[in-house]
Order: sequence, then structure tokens, then C-alpha cells
Amino acid sequence: MAVKKAAVIMGSDSDFPVVKKAIKVLKEFGIPVETHVYSAHRTPEQACGFAAKARDNGFGVIIAAAGKAAHLAGVLAAHTTLPVIGIPIKSSTLDGLDALLATVQMPKGIPVATVAIDGAENAAYLAAQILSLSDEKTADKLADMKKEMTEEVLKKDESIQSEAAAV
Repeated sequence: MAVKKAAVIMGSDSDFPVVKKAIKVLKEFGIPVETHVYSAHRTPEQACGFAAKARDNGFGVIIAAAGKAAHLAGVLAAHTTLPVIGIPIKSSTLDGLDALLATVQMPKGIPVATVAIDGAENAAYLAAQILSLSDEKTADKLADMKKEMTEEVLKKDESIQSEAAAV
């Protein structure tokens, strides 16, 4: 069985510098990714239509990035049963706190998993973990990544212990 696709939807093309980090991580895991600009406010029909058909179109998870009012993730979540991961985007207004609150404060029955402000990489890692439930290759790549992270930290620990002993 082929790995399901991940959708990366941004509310504005100005979100792309943050969002491309998620796209890069997904591609590193070999996860097919499709990217669109759909606004919850300016293109609501397209956003809702995409979400409503996403499962039938082979998607397994949707990542939604938006700043300011940041209703995109919630609008998408309202029109699909797929997991939706929100990335609040930092803007000049309130340093992204408005986007964080708009993304995380969802009504009962319309959950949106939310990562940190501008946390695109973690959105992609979470998407990979969700998709790994039905894809062993992705699960293995995640396990390898965690092992590498552990080894890196242990090397740093050893180095710091040596430096501290020399003080």
C-alpha cells in the first residue's frame, strides 16, 4: 500500500517561507506532498471543496498555515475527517499570538492539532507520525531519525562533560 499524501495549505503566498520547511521535511520522508494557497476568507469554496474531497483524493493528513485571523485550519477541519495540523504564522500583528489562539481554540468536534508559531518542521514530523500508522517505511524513517537525535545529544553530553572536567 502506497503512503497517503500530505496536503500543505497556506492562507497566503507570504506564508511560503515558513511552509517550505514542512514541505522539505515531508519530502525527506518520501511522503508525497501537494501544496496550495487557499484562503478561508478569500477562497472559501475552494478551501472547503479541497478538504471535503481530500480523503477520496488520497490524502491522509492536512497541514494548514495561516496568520492573523488564522481560520484556515478550522475551516478545513470542519469539512474533513482527516487529521488537520495548524501552523500559526507570525505576522506583524501581535507576533503571531492572534494566529496561535485562532488555530488552537477550536469548538468541540472540530479538532486541530496545533504546533508552535512558525513551527512548520514539527507540523511535518507530526504528519509523518500520523501517516506512519499505516506505512511501515515512514515508521522506520522516524525511528531512525529519533535514534540519530539521541546519538547527537549523547555526543554533546560527552563533550560537555569533558569540557566541564577541564574547568
